[in-house]
Amino acid sequence: MDTKASPMSATRSNDTSGTRPLWKPAGCDRIALIFQGGGALGAYQAGVYEALHEADIEPDWVTGVSIGAINSAIIAGNPRERRLERLRTFWERITDRTIWHTTPDGDIFRRMRNSASATMTMMLGQPGFFKPQPMNAWMSPAGAATATSFYDASPLEETLRELIDFSMINDGPCRFAVGAVNVLTGNFIYFDNTNEQIGPEHIMASGALPPALPMVKIGTDFYWDGGIVSNTPLQHLLDHDDQANSLVFQVDLFSARGVLPRDMEDVLGRHKDIMYSSRTRLTTDVYRSMQNWKAKLHDALARVPDELLTDADRKLKSELDELPAINIVHLIYQQKAYEGHAKDYEFSGTSMREHWQSGYEDTKRTLLQKHWLELPTEKGIVVHDVHRLQDL
Repeated sequence: MDTKASPMSATRSNDTSGTRPLWKPAGCDRIALIFQGGGALGAYQAGVYEALHEADIEPDWVTGVSIGAINSAIIAGNPRERRLERLRTFWERITDRTIWHTTPDGDIFRRMRNSASATMTMMLGQPGFFKPQPMNAWMSPAGAATATSFYDASPLEETLRELIDFSMINDGPCRFAVGAVNVLTGNFIYFDNTNEQIGPEHIMASGALPPALPMVKIGTDFYWDGGIVSNTPLQHLLDHDDQANSLVFQVDLFSARGVLPRDMEDVLGRHKDIMYSSRTRLTTDVYRSMQNWKAKLHDALARVPDELLTDADRKLKSELDELPAINIVHLIYQQKAYEGHAKDYEFSGTSMREHWQSGYEDTKRTLLQKHWLELPTEKGIVVHDVHRLQDL
């Protein structure tokens, strides 16, 4: 194991159990963990959390979309000492199916095996996650319960109730939110534990990707997977203009950067990467630009004599005095050469363990860049990515 990374300018505080110290950068008001959606690739996020856990870095704020919502709920809905166990239980359960008893060495055989695994998922569903509807949606009459999805998500509800303490999500110290889309209005919404009681239905709504999984009714409305509109819940955190200095771990499962496709398999995979990854870059670019303009406005107001300022100007100047420093550490899963476009629904145990290990190793490498974990000296947003080894 690598040595845990702990920057010099850091503080330590006791965790909720009071049994071991937790790390936080000096001057940091919160540590946030932001999980993108991505189906079977979500085991990468579990590996990221394992490395953070070993480094005594624990989030105050956890939010996710789709599979990221499930991982987030397991983290927020369990005490620190049980989180890794529950994450592992979830991922081992939903990938508990033997595909091939042995796989010959070489990318071509691994790609064939992954293709077989994805095909079995389409035919049989995944244990503890979803199962085929008793009647195919195309054969079901309009309005029937089976007419709007190919799979039944009731196994996931049972899994969530077993592995998550929802009273801890609702009453614990961790801020928690998941994103979903209102089917009728098309509006994106965050279910946040500061505004409502979170239950299994909110997690399932965030992961109800059509046409595979059924829409979820909450109150009088119906919801689908939040990734339809935005696969990156970073915006929810940045929208809170609460002046909190933040260290944010943004964990994405689709990479905006890639290689030129060479066949149709590559085309489909690259299309999926671009479609589900672009919002992260857009969100960070927009908010960084907004922070820069706020800083410039503050400098302009500071040059105006106080007697020439209106009360509204003084209030705005006072608010801009407290612009937060936000450090975003961006971790992005890097696709293996033999993974095809079905990588997000290829749920074999072998791939799950690879994804988990990739998240763990990427995070350990990232934590070695100790200066990345410190808050920026200038107020604003700074983004780091270990795969690029430079600020964006």
